[in-house]
Amino acid sequence: MESPTSIARVFDRTLAADPAREALVTRSARLTYGELDALADRAAYALADLGVRPGDRVAASLPNEWEVVVAFHGAMRLGAVWVGVNRVLAAPERQYLIDDSGARLLLAETEVAATAARVTPLDVAGWRAALDAAPHTPWTGPAVDPFAPAGLAYTSGTTGHPKGAVHSQHNLLLPGAVLVQTRGYGPALRKGDCFAFTILNLAVLTTLLVSQAGGTSIVMDRIDAQGVAEWIERERITTWNGPPALLHSLAERDDITPDSLRSLREVWTGGADCPESIRRAFETKFGRPVLATYGLSEAPTVVSIDSPDGLHRPGASGRPLPHLRVRIADEHGATAAPGDTGEIRVSAADDRYRPMLGYWNRPEASAEALDQGELRTGDLGFLDDQGFVHVRDRAGLLIIRGGANVYPAEVERALADHRHVAAAAVFGVADERLGERVAALIEVRDREAFARDGGIDAVLDHLREQLARYKVPERIAVVDALPRNAMGKVVRTGLVDLL
Repeated sequence: MESPTSIARVFDRTLAADPAREALVTRSARLTYGELDALADRAAYALADLGVRPGDRVAASLPNEWEVVVAFHGAMRLGAVWVGVNRVLAAPERQYLIDDSGARLLLAETEVAATAARVTPLDVAGWRAALDAAPHTPWTGPAVDPFAPAGLAYTSGTTGHPKGAVHSQHNLLLPGAVLVQTRGYGPALRKGDCFAFTILNLAVLTTLLVSQAGGTSIVMDRIDAQGVAEWIERERITTWNGPPALLHSLAERDDITPDSLRSLREVWTGGADCPESIRRAFETKFGRPVLATYGLSEAPTVVSIDSPDGLHRPGASGRPLPHLRVRIADEHGATAAPGDTGEIRVSAADDRYRPMLGYWNRPEASAEALDQGELRTGDLGFLDDQGFVHVRDRAGLLIIRGGANVYPAEVERALADHRHVAAAAVFGVADERLGERVAALIEVRDREAFARDGGIDAVLDHLREQLARYKVPERIAVVDALPRNAMGKVVRTGLVDLL
């Protein structure tokens, strides 16, 4: 199956075969391929009328509704560069992304649009009006260069300001093309996604993937267990990606029955972040294995994934997709032996894959991340003898306690296996004698029950049964909620201040 040459052409196969097929479902809209294609054309005209030119950056901070999906496809047809701005960000964080990208236009809800500086703001009502006023005719602008910058995926990073990984339309289309091909997706695919569409990875995994299968993309507006279960049951979703905490809630809640999720064929989650106990509980209740994945914004998105049949190795994040080569490099850059931990590096296994174009206006960081076509992920891990990727942690998060390496993710998985711990974040605290000591913040499900069952002392006893002594945190504090970004990942900056 030949892949589309640009995002403007991603609907063409289904438009020719069945333009009335359902393409997109949101809370307020159900759009066919013909309707979505026509709206994308109008969006390109509307953006051009607003002064956007090819190469200009268009920032969007909109909810998971049809307006943001249409804006993305319009920007791609025009040849603009998409900048997703997560709605959960604080005002200074949003402004940094706007300033760093040099965005010309910001599409946002009224209160955000009104406070943004150094950018032309447009709220949802204004964007709808612009679409209504645009020509209702096919887009006639020049063809875009599929290898030119098309999107900035800002990485959350553990320290400092985020960096914008630059991807072309070719880069954004390829993961979907490979997943459709290798997993046998077709028009029956009904893929549901509950994360924010403004995350560039989600654009890749929603309409860009699904339309290459001729299926239906369901962009959900809920990320709680009850809301997600309702979406899955109502829309007969077949493939869904969720964070471990949500998988746990779905498995544990008595009011969510196995029948609610009966349409699911594939359930994905981040491999390194998901304790095996959560996998077992979910599969026991719903009869569906949880498929581990590993990916990153710089790739973009999925690098490795478990096969659809559920074959999984404990602690692993699946095998690399066939267009990618994953190599583990030791401290000298040489290839490590199977089972040995080193930096995970990603490069092309065939001529389809091209690395990211670099970081936006960060030539030094770009040169450091891209070494002769090989992406240095900054993640530590190993490949086992069957080619499964095991992610240990981010290199920058590694705790060196008295000369011994402690991987926070390993300790966090052990903490999450305790029945009272809902989530955990493990990090190093400076120590004059040992260099660093291990510390942890935890969320608990029920503080009264946690206290009755021994509290932190009981958690420490549990950890001592699971881990070597030097890995057990010497300081643990209970917090109401860990700071998280839009993908549900813990924001590491400033954790020590919460101890």
